[in-house]
Amino acid sequence: MIVAPARQTLREASWRIEIEAPADASAVEALVLAAFGPGRFAKTAERLRERARVAVGLVAREDGRVIGSVRLWAITIGGEPALFLGPIAVSAASRRAGLGADLVQACVDHAGDAGILLVGDLPWFGRFGFRPAADVSLAGPVDQRRVLWRGAGEPSGPVAPA
Repeated sequence: MIVAPARQTLREASWRIEIEAPADASAVEALVLAAFGPGRFAKTAERLRERARVAVGLVAREDGRVIGSVRLWAITIGGEPALFLGPIAVSAASRRAGLGADLVQACVDHAGDAGILLVGDLPWFGRFGFRPAADVSLAGPVDQRRVLWRGAGEPSGPVAPA
């Protein structure tokens, strides 16, 4: 299944975004490792992903190769269902071409009305409708200013795997 970003761009993308297939797992892991290194295992967000299930994974392909990936994870916030976005990984050769933004937009499009939580920078993610999620608590150290929400209402409570 091909996931087409809803927004129009001035450039002609050379990649297509699709639902991640089981055969993509090693390529996705290699991208994430190259983008974040082993230090990612120390992050609170990674602890949550270790216990949550993937709701959907998206990959960007160019000439048959996986050059980007992102996943949405099934979580709850204060007992209410939501999705957790990340990590976004793009091959070094494909950075600065807008692929990361296309992957985030594909997640937003795929999620529909479901709320999405992430840990990231508001100036960048704000263009996708994310805003601070002040009353959300993750189990572990996190800069609360970087905990962002996109969805109806204001989520409140602890974040847990669904």
